[in-house]
Amino acid sequence: MIKSQVGIIMGSDSDLPVMEAAAEILKSFDIPFELTVVSAHRTPDRMFEYAKNAHIRGIKVIIAGAGGAAHLPGMVASLSPLPVIGVPVKSSNSIDGWDSILSILQMPNGVPVATVALNAAKNAGILAAQIIGTSDISIQEKVLEFKNKMKEEVNIKIENLKSKGY
Repeated sequence: MIKSQVGIIMGSDSDLPVMEAAAEILKSFDIPFELTVVSAHRTPDRMFEYAKNAHIRGIKVIIAGAGGAAHLPGMVASLSPLPVIGVPVKSSNSIDGWDSILSILQMPNGVPVATVALNAAKNAGILAAQIIGTSDISIQEKVLEFKNKMKEEVNIKIENLKSKGY
């Protein structure tokens, strides 16, 4: 069995529709990952164990999604030596997502959390791939291919507009 390099965690399975985007992009880069629920509020012992031991199990980056008060990314970052990417999730108990964004973004000095946009788990997956790519040339090449493909897609759109006289 291949060891996971990225841990994708979320406060509740209700966050799964958002967090699956991180899983999908990691699959496209062939980066092994694990995905599970780790609630900062309902399972704090599980959160402590996960955060303190992820690096021992071979995880290199943690993507943590949470809605509402969104304590999971920051608490995990406070306990783990790994980079943590926070994904604010607009949830049913959210204030248009602002509570999640600010809870993840406004971390005190010494406890950094890289924060992506609201519901932007795909960007979290891309950032995780870029981090892993700093020490794995094959992943870095896949990231470069991904970026070139985006460039090509934009160039096609430009040509389509030109062909319509714009």
